[in-house]
Amino acid sequence: MKNTITKLSVMLLAATTVLTACGGNNNNKASGGNAAATEAPARTAAATDAAKKDVSFTIGYASGDPATKKAIADTVKKFMEANPNVTIKDLSETSSAAYLDWLKTKDAVGEFPDLVEMRDTQVFADAGKIVELPADLLDLFESPPQVDGKVWNAPMQVNAPQGIIYSKKAYADAGITELPKTYDEFIAIQEKLKATGISPLVVGGKDIFHMGFWVNKFLIDDVYSKDPDWNAKRTAKTVSFADPAVVQAMTDFKELFKNYVDKGWLSTADNQTASILVSGKAAQLYSGTWMFTQIAEADPGFEFGFYAIPDREGKVNVIGLPSPAGWSLSADAAKDADKTAAIKDFIRFFFAPEQYSVYLASINAIPSTKEQVTYETSEQMQVALDLIADTGVTKSLAINNWWGDNLIPPQFRNWYYKLLQDMVVNDADVTEYMKKADAEYDNQVKANSL
Repeated sequence: MKNTITKLSVMLLAATTVLTACGGNNNNKASGGNAAATEAPARTAAATDAAKKDVSFTIGYASGDPATKKAIADTVKKFMEANPNVTIKDLSETSSAAYLDWLKTKDAVGEFPDLVEMRDTQVFADAGKIVELPADLLDLFESPPQVDGKVWNAPMQVNAPQGIIYSKKAYADAGITELPKTYDEFIAIQEKLKATGISPLVVGGKDIFHMGFWVNKFLIDDVYSKDPDWNAKRTAKTVSFADPAVVQAMTDFKELFKNYVDKGWLSTADNQTASILVSGKAAQLYSGTWMFTQIAEADPGFEFGFYAIPDREGKVNVIGLPSPAGWSLSADAAKDADKTAAIKDFIRFFFAPEQYSVYLASINAIPSTKEQVTYETSEQMQVALDLIADTGVTKSLAINNWWGDNLIPPQFRNWYYKLLQDMVVNDADVTEYMKKADAEYDNQVKANSL
């Protein structure tokens, strides 16, 4: 079924004027007139093409997800084909290292990308590494998030809910006929799956970012859905990681990993999880909508469903708030007028409906533009869209996606995820480990303020 994603249905978009891909010549031929008159525009266009300067710029983005990497690489290739005078050098590298660390390394060796997918916007804006989004690109988007009263990003898509991607066959084999209405019912499903001899859950713990899917599921349920300003209060030391709500969240995290996650989770990469799921070695994967394409490509005949896990009270809380992230122009690139012009052309090309719809469909993403975008959506993607549209579903953000007073120290996220890995492996006391988190958080806040 073809679904049109609009502002009305997902409360994010509004139809405006149609955008067109940049880089080509849109010369209108004169109607009537003599040959000389009709040839003149063609000669002018040819002269303009010949006069175009050769320009090159570098691009960097998070490439841990294969579907997203391919979608962006395809767009880069199409843009260069349409604009032969522009060369884009892709600096992106796939590794288990955190994207923030990769960007800092690139900066340290003088290779900070000219056009960069920015996730830790406030960190790099405060460091003077990026500039505001050019004013003539702002109209592409509907009220993009601001940091310090400024728009720094061209948002590539809107944050989409994460949830359980499950094998319909595994559920049927275990006698599971209904989706859970509470977290306790979800745990009961895990017991049924485990009893059949299958690993209930596959986790790509080798990639530290993957740990955040489960960590934030529990933090959102027990902390952020009730107090969106918790990070700011933690920085002010008025709340603690050792408080009951966080301890409960991380206890649930630990118990889930101990009892229901495939034993090889620490050595499993994120890009291996789709194949493990479709092979029948595991029944479920907790991840985002971008995985739908990977799963379908791994086995086109694999039947799977998607749902958000409710909390103990039966409430549904998901990632779904906008955050300041997306394409950003580096401060160094902004000093070069030709490079800046080429980058702006690329951004317009990226978000032009005919191109943007292909990008969105390939990774099952929700559009960020004002312009209406239509593409084929799957049964699973429609669930995600319904979650975003449902006003009864609480929308939140991951621990490191907040900004302003709620910004956490930039290195804390990865440290915290590794701490939790260690807590599970060593079957350690949750409260004691949360006290370690408090101490590290305060040390990083102090170090950042020096």
